[in-house]
Amino acid sequence: MVSKEQKRAALHEQLQHLRSLTNSHALNKSSIIIDASKYIEKLKQKVERLNQEIASAETSSAHDPLPTVTVETLEKGFLINVYSAKGCSGLLVSILEVFEEMRLTVLEARVSCTDTFRFQAVGENEEEGDTVDEHTVKQAVGQAIKNWSKGGDQE
Repeated sequence: MVSKEQKRAALHEQLQHLRSLTNSHALNKSSIIIDASKYIEKLKQKVERLNQEIASAETSSAHDPLPTVTVETLEKGFLINVYSAKGCSGLLVSILEVFEEMRLTVLEARVSCTDTFRFQAVGENEEEGDTVDEHTVKQAVGQAIKNWSKGGDQE
């Protein structure tokens, strides 16, 4: 049988794990749980916003043949999303060239180009002194898309 001390220790360990997952600085149980609740709400809002952006991208891509770009600042780096309702031969290379020019290191990436083009990457600035913000990244990726579209690389 599990003693009260073991249960208490297990609960304490789980609360500390929850505290670390949610970046909480709270020390008591109720504050840790409140911080976790706020963290979950922020995540829900982020998912809702991203779903709206995807829906908007899908709607606008029917009228606008160019892919849509969203960039979000993360704790360390950026989350870059590119979406197009159709395949985009050669676009990935153009985007990665811009990353190289901006000295962004791709930490993680997902690409799908079966019927649609979807690109999601987490990029981090290589140079500590460089101040690259999400607007600059979005403009650079957007310019790469425009240059790609003018180059006649589209399918």
